[in-house]
Amino acid sequence: MITTQHALGLDASHLCEAQDGHRLEKQTYDAFLLMQQAAKKDNVNINIASSYRNFERQKFIWDQKWQGLRPLYSPDGILLDNSSLSEEKKLAAILTWSALPGASRHHWGTDLDIFDRRAIERSGKKLQLVPDEYSVNGPCGALSQWLIDNAEKFDFYLPYSFYNGGVSAEPWHISYQPVAHRIQQLQTLDALQALISKETINGQDYVLCRLPMIYHQYILNRGIDA
Repeated sequence: MITTQHALGLDASHLCEAQDGHRLEKQTYDAFLLMQQAAKKDNVNINIASSYRNFERQKFIWDQKWQGLRPLYSPDGILLDNSSLSEEKKLAAILTWSALPGASRHHWGTDLDIFDRRAIERSGKKLQLVPDEYSVNGPCGALSQWLIDNAEKFDFYLPYSFYNGGVSAEPWHISYQPVAHRIQQLQTLDALQALISKETINGQDYVLCRLPMIYHQYILNRGIDA
């Protein structure tokens, strides 16, 4: 049974071993294998770049970004000066590209970042998971178009298909809708409020006072105009 602990990244008991050391929720992995095989017939390779990530790992990423130990970017990908940012602007810069601990879809085992390893190798560059790699002329452009045309046949969709003032566009991020939808119902504002109040994260007090906005704009990804 899926619980709130699974939704918040605190329990990984619903996962199975997937490819290349990754872990996924079992139904998600079964559907992924079918999609991967279908894509291969169309000469498109689908490989996993990132899958399950627990609360502690997300907290580590968050804290490093808040402390200025990892770079922060604008929605347009411009590098920002962390030391000059207000708490409000720092919060927005982090949330545009990274989820609040407890609020990441990667906690669920239903969401994964994918790429075409063969195409990336041919490009001679290291995978960065940036939009240009998935543009028409990018190394993962064929994969991106294949997903647009076919992902829904396997019950996958792209939750961050465009930027609306919330999370940046992520053409590499896919989600297995049948299970993700159920888990998302458990990742409530009240559950996150209780978790962040109990845990220690950088910027905790400011996050808690802004949590309703964060939940609407970035976690539900309804943007600033919805």
